[in-house]
Amino acid sequence: MLKSLFSGVSGLQSHQIAMDIESNNIANVNTIGFKYSRANFSDLLAQTNQIATAPQGQLGGKNAVQIGLGASVASVTRIHTQGSIQNTDKNTDLAIQGDGFFIVSSDNGSTYKYTRSGDFKFDANGNFVDNNGFITQGRLRDPETGKIEPTSAITNLVISPGLTTPANATKEIVVKANLNAGPVVQNFSKAYAVPSGVPTVPESPALDSNGVPIASGNFNILTNESGQAFNMQDGQGIWAGFQASTVTSGAVAGAAATMNLDFTLDDGTVHNVTATQTDPLATADDNATLFVNAINAQKAITGITASIAAGPTITLTNDNSDSNASHNINFVASAAGDPSGFSDVAGDVTNTDMDAYKYLYSSTTARLDAYGDNQVIVPPALVPPGIQGDIVKQFTTLAELREAMERQVALDQLGFDPVTGLAPLPGANGTTQVIVNDKGELEVSNAQKGGVSTPPINLKVTAFTDANTTENIFFTNSMESLNTILPADSTAKSTSQAFNAPSHATSIDVFDSLGVKWTLRVEFRKTELTDANGSTWSMRIIVPEPAEISDSTPNTAPGNDLYGSISFDEFGAISSQPNPSSINFIGHNGSDPTQTIDLNFGTLGQFDGMTSFDSISSTSGINQDGFTGGDLLGIRIDQSGTLIGSFSNGRSFGLAQMTMAKFANNEGLLADGGNIYLQSSNSGEPILGTAASAGRGFIQSAALEASNVDLSRSLTQLIIIQRGYQANGKTITTSDTLLETLIGLKR
Repeated sequence: MLKSLFSGVSGLQSHQIAMDIESNNIANVNTIGFKYSRANFSDLLAQTNQIATAPQGQLGGKNAVQIGLGASVASVTRIHTQGSIQNTDKNTDLAIQGDGFFIVSSDNGSTYKYTRSGDFKFDANGNFVDNNGFITQGRLRDPETGKIEPTSAITNLVISPGLTTPANATKEIVVKANLNAGPVVQNFSKAYAVPSGVPTVPESPALDSNGVPIASGNFNILTNESGQAFNMQDGQGIWAGFQASTVTSGAVAGAAATMNLDFTLDDGTVHNVTATQTDPLATADDNATLFVNAINAQKAITGITASIAAGPTITLTNDNSDSNASHNINFVASAAGDPSGFSDVAGDVTNTDMDAYKYLYSSTTARLDAYGDNQVIVPPALVPPGIQGDIVKQFTTLAELREAMERQVALDQLGFDPVTGLAPLPGANGTTQVIVNDKGELEVSNAQKGGVSTPPINLKVTAFTDANTTENIFFTNSMESLNTILPADSTAKSTSQAFNAPSHATSIDVFDSLGVKWTLRVEFRKTELTDANGSTWSMRIIVPEPAEISDSTPNTAPGNDLYGSISFDEFGAISSQPNPSSINFIGHNGSDPTQTIDLNFGTLGQFDGMTSFDSISSTSGINQDGFTGGDLLGIRIDQSGTLIGSFSNGRSFGLAQMTMAKFANNEGLLADGGNIYLQSSNSGEPILGTAASAGRGFIQSAALEASNVDLSRSLTQLIIIQRGYQANGKTITTSDTLLETLIGLKR
């Protein structure tokens, strides 16, 4: 009888403990970060009245006869399931989504305590504390490196009230941009201005508007004024002349006669023009009219127009107006006594006047004389008067085209110096000037200089084609704008269309050691293109005065601009180290004169910075690491637990980072009141790290984790515990009734 009484008592005791636990759960239904507990019952040691026996012979086995002695609470389990996240209006309220605990300390980090309650705040000294006044633990920003080092010691998180940040001089500029490699570019700039005059030999590079030499102007990278690339191929070009070619005959004869002229065309073929007068009474005027008509009938082939002058004489003119015909006069009167007057009694006479020349692109132009006159077959001193060298003028760059044209107009106007055999100096008194103006246009002027008159200029440009060469339409159209007549001593000018180069510019504000802001501008300009090595772009870095920059080259004089280059391979990636890769900055305002700024344009062979694809030139990203001083305006906390300060200078950076702990056995932690847990021997050592890493949950700012108590479950559990308690009470009263009956047997 007594066994049932003791069993009932143990049941009452166990359910009382369960009631206490569940009451505590319900009491903490609104406690931030609370984790509910559960009572785990187990039975007590049973009394064995009969042991179990195995089967023997024809008899089966028998089970043991055991009588239970009641129940007890074997353990209390804390359930660490995720509580719901409740948003708040306080940015220092923090909730952990996932595993892990905030770390706090009450003794300057000598011992750690752990919590899921994220109701934090800053105290009067800037300590980041919980409701118990315990200081949150983590890592602080290193003032030297400006970073939160992940290997630094864990300490109290303190953000001093009224925190200010000193100015930080720019140490690096990172640029991510594309420079257009396509046939049509949207961003381009004028060709650099090239003045009149004779450059040194070999040809000086083109000059920018400030007179600074720079390798540019190759026609395989230039574009027209609409941004369409010329893409000049070897042999493409134009015919250009500054005067019409003219030949005048002697007196035309009368009577019956035959004119017989062999015209040598540009391609070397010979075209015969004949006309026969059968009337023995024909006058000289009759013959002149007959011969002129015969010559003019072949203009589409010879390019020559004939006209009658007093005498009568015949004047032949080739003004280079038909790109499909010949462009100069070159013929032979093939019979002595020719009635046209183009030969004399001595026999055949060659008549030549060349004032139009081929200006053809060559990717490998080489000067053949010491005076810079391209493609003269023989030394100038040996060229007969009136013969202006070879008919072909080659050029590679805009500067070379300008010079070749200026030299030719000087020859057309003044001829060779009879003593030296050299052409007069282009741009000298009385000669026409050809320059590249500040708009990137070829400009021809014919003003009087030094009191010496200039003859009129009849400038004519037509396309060049032959059996092997197609017309470069873009180039022809750009050059045909020059076609005009400039009167003698005229102030008028003739210009081509603008010649441009693909370009792109970007700028960024940088800071010196005093926090003074300077706008640094970087200009890129395409200068070279090869099939084997990709493309090269010039780079000009500019800072405003009085600031100056220089590169690392010894003895480089500082200035407010600096030239360099950047090259790309055939895939559009940077192919070699950009030059310069860093600059020395001097503000001349009391700031640090030894400031060095690294230029990060990306990794060689990769596409993580500057690229050159067939895409519009644009800057997709540019940043630098400098800033001026500023005051702390506010703090926000990100998912990794980093406290990010926002300052009045517009900068934001991490001031500190909270450290989180996780345990092998969360259920082994000891509750210490105040939403605090302590490490126990069964929880395992804390594994410290940052939020959102190595299995630790991430932190949500302006939110709190609610208690994970499910009130409906707890209330249901109360009913179950109550019924269990009542049933155990019935066990005792029933046993008491049995004892009363037993005692009544004595009566």
